[in-house]
Amino acid sequence: MTQPSEHGEGASEAPRSVDAALAQRYADVTGRIAEAARAAGRAPDEITTIVVTKFHPASLVRQLVQLGAQHVGESRHQDAAPKAAELAGEPLTWHFVGQLQSNKARAVGEYCSVIHSVDRTSLVDALHRAERPLDVFLELDLSGQPGRGGVQPEHVEALAESVLQSGLLRLRGLMAVAPLGAEPREAFARLRGYSDRVRALAPEASELSAGMSGDFAEAIAEGATHLRIGTAITGERPSPR
Repeated sequence: MTQPSEHGEGASEAPRSVDAALAQRYADVTGRIAEAARAAGRAPDEITTIVVTKFHPASLVRQLVQLGAQHVGESRHQDAAPKAAELAGEPLTWHFVGQLQSNKARAVGEYCSVIHSVDRTSLVDALHRAERPLDVFLELDLSGQPGRGGVQPEHVEALAESVLQSGLLRLRGLMAVAPLGAEPREAFARLRGYSDRVRALAPEASELSAGMSGDFAEAIAEGATHLRIGTAITGERPSPR
């Protein structure tokens, strides 16, 4: 896991090839993560920070590696695949954090080690056809609104059973996004409650992928183990190509 405290207060000067503003944002955010962890009575190294590099070039990811990042997240296969290929020699774990179409699952499984958006049994079957071990999170819909990504809470145990029976897929836990307009900590507390239900089936599936740029402190307070942070570190995203 990453250790945010290494790049927080007192961080050494960034390598000359790294943009100074990027280095400052990285240090600021990792420092805040460490503070939030300590405030919650947790150790900062319990938390994995995934830098979401959607739309950003491979050159920015290389700079993040120099700053100490070990985990990057992508949400579009057409952008992620060439970027992962270009950066194949870097010491990175690739996470897929966006909605995933079943017909792209096998290709995504070739370069991503962790899938955070498993929300249906057809996707479980498609990922199994990647024929390599993958870590997966079940994405839970906390909004209650039709058309949003994520499995409905009443179906989460059945989806967990599907993953457990797949053989190649390792169930890590649950993922969710706090609904717009909702109080983030209340949403993440609900996620933790559903996590308890899944852990009754799979005690090892204890991790929570929750918290983004605007609400990671609340997620940490409710037990998040994986944060998905984009613009707070990377800055404004370029326009989609």
